[in-house]
Amino acid sequence: MLTLVTGTTGQVGRRFVPRLLAQARPGEKVRVLVRDAARGERFAELGAEVAVGDLRDAEALGKAVAGADAVVNVAASFRGVPDEEAWAVNRDAAVELGRAALASGVRRFVQVSTGLVYGLGRGRPLTEDDESRPGGAMWGAYTDSKAHAERELLALEGLDLRVGRLPFVYGEGDPHLAQSLRWAAHWAAGQMLHMGHHADVAQGLLRLLHAPGIGGRIYNIADDAPVTAVDLHRLNGVEVPAELHTRTDPDPWSAVVSTERIRRELGYRPLYPSAWAAREAGAL
Repeated sequence: MLTLVTGTTGQVGRRFVPRLLAQARPGEKVRVLVRDAARGERFAELGAEVAVGDLRDAEALGKAVAGADAVVNVAASFRGVPDEEAWAVNRDAAVELGRAALASGVRRFVQVSTGLVYGLGRGRPLTEDDESRPGGAMWGAYTDSKAHAERELLALEGLDLRVGRLPFVYGEGDPHLAQSLRWAAHWAAGQMLHMGHHADVAQGLLRLLHAPGIGGRIYNIADDAPVTAVDLHRLNGVEVPAELHTRTDPDPWSAVVSTERIRRELGYRPLYPSAWAAREAGAL
């Protein structure tokens, strides 16, 4: 089995690939797609094949998927990029990769998406059967393009697609936890953020990759305990601004998801049930 992984130099991809390589069985290989050879050196040292090319280059995609049995599309373009780039990478390139994979005979395709595609909250944890309702403070080109990519990939007849919707990812030195204060400083005290440690995101994606008979299924991947804006300040060792306690959360269940499906169907159990558990384990 040869698995192609895209987005390997991002925060998720660079931590996922070593785990994929570490649990590979004899005969299983990993290929990474990078934009220049130098960015692939650390993966080559771990035993991965390196394919050089841009995700937005259809010819490069064809070469990257040649001979692959599975694809894990981790690539994403979101914070701080023009809307055009977000659409080009998150939707257009993802769908073109799906078409190339289908043409090449790839047997399994894991699309890494985001829990933000649900949009507005429903007054309860969001399930994979909930439709996307655009809106809310976190809606934008990133979420919209990811939602479109899911729909267009699911529409490709014959593609064994598995979609993993990620939460706010943190841990192992990822700067996301510190960056969360960009938003949390302006939230209400009890406003929630659903998170997932890199170890558990990797666990979830590996389960999606290897499970038989789940083509067309969507799975939320997250921990067991969303944190509040107050928690985020304390986890970062920062004093909680008094004004947080005077604000009201306009959408308390936004991006808070249920993980019942992945737990029941794929046996997922987070290694770090909460960010506090990760802190106690020294895994932040």
